[in-house]
Amino acid sequence: MPTVSVKWQKQVFNGVEIDTEQPPYVFKCQLYDLTGVPPERQKIMVKGGLLKDDGDWESLGIKEGQRLMLMGTAEEIPKAPEKGPVFVEDLPEDEQGTAALGHTAGLVNLGNTCYMNSTLQCLHSVPELRLALKEYSAAVGTGIDPSSHSLTAATRDLFGELDRSLRPVAPVRFLTVLRSKYPQFAQQTNQGLYMQQDAEECWTQLVYVLSQRLQSVPWDEQPTNTVVKHLFGIEFKSIIKCEESGEESSESETVYTLKCHISSEVNHLHEGLKHGLKSELEKTSPILGRSTLHIKESWINKLPPYLTVQFVRFFWKRESNQKAKILRKVNYPLVLDVLDFCTEELKEKLKGPRKVYREIEDAKVGIKKKEKEGAEGVKALQNLGTSTSDENVEMVDAEQAPSSSEKVNAPEPEVTGIYDLVAVLTHKGRSADSGHYVAWVKQDSGKWIEFDDEQPILQREEDITKLSGGGDWHMAYICLYKARVAPPY
Repeated sequence: MPTVSVKWQKQVFNGVEIDTEQPPYVFKCQLYDLTGVPPERQKIMVKGGLLKDDGDWESLGIKEGQRLMLMGTAEEIPKAPEKGPVFVEDLPEDEQGTAALGHTAGLVNLGNTCYMNSTLQCLHSVPELRLALKEYSAAVGTGIDPSSHSLTAATRDLFGELDRSLRPVAPVRFLTVLRSKYPQFAQQTNQGLYMQQDAEECWTQLVYVLSQRLQSVPWDEQPTNTVVKHLFGIEFKSIIKCEESGEESSESETVYTLKCHISSEVNHLHEGLKHGLKSELEKTSPILGRSTLHIKESWINKLPPYLTVQFVRFFWKRESNQKAKILRKVNYPLVLDVLDFCTEELKEKLKGPRKVYREIEDAKVGIKKKEKEGAEGVKALQNLGTSTSDENVEMVDAEQAPSSSEKVNAPEPEVTGIYDLVAVLTHKGRSADSGHYVAWVKQDSGKWIEFDDEQPILQREEDITKLSGGGDWHMAYICLYKARVAPPY
């Protein structure tokens, strides 16, 4: 794909990629992300006149490094609403459920795009990420990587549309930008059909782009942290020991996913995570001067508000030249405690928040018991300095996401090492590059919704943990957990 520079007013955008397999309108959408100028208001000077939405790139003879001139204003043109307010009772019966249940809309499958739809629904469930994307603007993205900016802006716009829409959303623009940024998602069969892709690869690539584009967290104690690193970053401390010489070295790294390795000995998520924290590797020993076997043991040194867990179910099978799937049943909990995987230093730091959390839970139990006793319950609540509402005695929720300005002076809640399951991405089938992906997301109301592309389906919580594998039914591939946090103490 050729890259060009685009001059708009006093700004010059270098390295803008043109996908010549897509119509010029897609290129105009890229420029809209960069400049804020709507495609219908763009005038782009090319050989022979103005660039048309359905023009032929080949006939235009665009050259590598060519500079294009863009004219147009980023000011929005006020438009009268095409339709008046839509009330729930006026919707068709098959659409009333979406509004009544309070969950977001589904995503239309655009041809083997369930891997992308399920990824987006899971990440959309993180309110802090939605807020950061909402505050993301074109001015922020004027960097050296326009394609990453375009994908971030497309994610922002799609999340906003999911929040507003009462009907299934077609993520056409997001898919176009995703395939432009990562061509592997545009692979086609010999018949010209788009191929199924690995949802974990889509999740990883999207999170990486967002980690590069979304700016630092103003309320975080480390101003260099990006929003994504703050929300999902897991800091590891590792000890690497040579089996022959006994020499040791240490290293630290930040990752965005915990790996649950599956073997014949793994029956539960806890076992798989423990198995994944110890590995063997070959590296050069400075003492012996040759490559030797080393044992690497890792511990979590810092926990994020959201914990992403991937079940390593796929491996490359040479015989069939494709990713094969491990169907073994691995149980996972609705509530996950990761204290056993933490460094001693982190365990010590977690003692205070865990104590506060237990005290709050004990107080809630005591309050509910006394409320049943009548007047004595009211007196107990007053002594605790709270009202009689259960909502006022619950601990701080990581899901509450005030604006950045509100958080600057507000102390951050403390993680406890205890996490609640809030989203599950499942796969049905025998190969990562085939089958079907679905998202199961917990709503603010506590209800679970299965997002099977454009079709949201209400599910029972007790059925969520049954997606643990052991057959050809949907089984957990990625789990997203949200931290239980305690007020600063």
